[in-house]
Amino acid sequence: MGAILGHAVRFGVPTEQMIIGEGIETMLSLRACLPAMPLAACTSSAHLAAFLFPTGVSRLYIARDRDKAGEAAFAAIAERCATSGIEVIPLMPILGDFNDDLRQCSCEAMVANLARQLGSRDEALLRKA
Repeated sequence: MGAILGHAVRFGVPTEQMIIGEGIETMLSLRACLPAMPLAACTSSAHLAAFLFPTGVSRLYIARDRDKAGEAAFAAIAERCATSGIEVIPLMPILGDFNDDLRQCSCEAMVANLARQLGSRDEALLRKA
């Protein structure tokens, strides 16, 4: 696969805000509810912590998993964001991760959960194509 540390599978073109998370399934689940938001799947918690920030990103949402690896990865990337002047906002799933949420709850439940967590600047991106 080559050198992938710091890189990710991207969905959409990064703008001033984007969401990053660990797995492709997690990020595709978010894509179902946030089709207009640029996303990146980092493929693991270690890669999430090492994500290379795209030029122009000033607000980074982190789609966290509810586990110790997700907590550690969030702490590492939040520290890097702080030193880079990037606003960082965690997004927490209802269950273990956002793929669990989509499969076991519903997209509507995910939208309600995300609406409570998104900044008012980005709430309009919910379900907007």
